[in-house]
Amino acid sequence: MNIHDLEAFVAVVETGSIVGASARLHLTQPGVTRRVQNLEERLGATLLDRQSKPLKPTAAGREAYEHGRRVLRSLEDLKAGVSPHGEVQGEFRLGIMPYLSEAALMQPFDRLRTDFPALTLRVTSGWSPRLVEQVARSELDAVAVCLADGVPPPETLVCDDLGAQRVLLVAARSLKVPRRPDLEQLSRFPWVMNENGCGFRAFIRHRFEAERLPLQVAVEALSVDLRMSLVARGFGIGIVTPAAFAGGAWRDEVEVIASPDFRPCVRAWLLHREPAGRLARPIAAFREALVEVLREPDSLREP
Repeated sequence: MNIHDLEAFVAVVETGSIVGASARLHLTQPGVTRRVQNLEERLGATLLDRQSKPLKPTAAGREAYEHGRRVLRSLEDLKAGVSPHGEVQGEFRLGIMPYLSEAALMQPFDRLRTDFPALTLRVTSGWSPRLVEQVARSELDAVAVCLADGVPPPETLVCDDLGAQRVLLVAARSLKVPRRPDLEQLSRFPWVMNENGCGFRAFIRHRFEAERLPLQVAVEALSVDLRMSLVARGFGIGIVTPAAFAGGAWRDEVEVIASPDFRPCVRAWLLHREPAGRLARPIAAFREALVEVLREPDSLREP
């Protein structure tokens, strides 16, 4: 089996197109197509559903992709092991959910770039359920996600518990939300929320539904800065991480709402498959830096 053919097939699956694979591998599109066809002939199976857009693997293709990624990773581990300088090279495919990306795209990534300059980072942002699926299928090397407290990640993965994460409820003073409202009082106000898929939004919705109360979502927005600017202008109640609140430009324009019976909380995890191989050190370094930035500022910790 030709390793170059396998690399072309994996690149097509991960980019979703011949065009994307040719750009990644610096090959012509006909060259990528020939390599994929060579692999299909060698395996005696159709690996891509060529009627789908983006291109998706067939059932046989999914199996070939998972095995193929492991083969390519093993080769990368071999190269790293015999490197005269011991440098960790190749790709590090990292998935991060939007809540964590507010913190994770600075200090932890700077740590990786400093400690492993020859490593190529490929970062994917998405909701936790999707990211867990991708790392389980070896489409990503590691993912940082948030799951509802008490919901365990898959046992087939290495699961590093990063601790419970809470958010602050904030609102503009003009909205006139009581300073210590109960859940029924909170249900009377509109909310500025993340899109569906966010663990905190699911937590809040389930909590309201359990008490048979409505959740009025006035605005959905992915960007924390956009959400908080809308909250500051009185569009509704918002949720924000303590770290983002401490450094936010709109901190003086909103007030923290302390609800005695409603404290949204999820648990953060760093997940990856075994064996980590050449990526063991980068994963450990990323975890250490991520734990540091997720640590809640002393000034915002609950008594």
